[in-house]
Amino acid sequence: MVHVFVYGTLMPGAPNYRVCSRFIVESQPAIAQGDLYALPLGYPAMTVGKRWIQGYKLRLRDVSALALLDAFEQHNPRIFGHYYPHLKVAQHQYDRREIAVYDLHQRSLGYAWSYQMEPTQVQRLNGVRLPVSRWSLQRQHQALQTR
Repeated sequence: MVHVFVYGTLMPGAPNYRVCSRFIVESQPAIAQGDLYALPLGYPAMTVGKRWIQGYKLRLRDVSALALLDAFEQHNPRIFGHYYPHLKVAQHQYDRREIAVYDLHQRSLGYAWSYQMEPTQVQRLNGVRLPVSRWSLQRQHQALQTR
C-alpha cells in the first residue's frame, strides 16, 4: 500500500479526484504542516512551513499509482507557457516528498507522499499565500483577485 497526502485538486470532491480515484482503497481527512499558496495556474502549492494544512490521506492499492500521480503533477506545458512564457517548465515542478501526516486531532497517522514546491518556485509563479488552511476553488479565486 502507498499513502499520499493531497491538499488541492486531487482531494475527494475536487476537480481532479478522478485521476487517482480508481487506485484509492481508503481516504481520511488529515492535516500536515506547511504553507498553502494559490497559483495563477488554477491550483495550489504547498511548501514546508509550520501551519496545519487540511487535506486527505489517501491509501492507494498499488505503487504504480505514484507514476501516474508523478506525471499528473507536472505542469501542463501549454498552460504554463501562457502564464509564464519567460520561465522553463522543468525548473518549476513539484517535488514528491515523504511527510508526517496527522488526523484532525494532531495524532500521528505516519508518513505519506506529498507534492510540494520550494518557496522560490512559488514566488516565481506569483503564488499568493492563502490565509486559511484548506484549499478550495473559491478560496483560490478570492486570493488571486485580492493580490
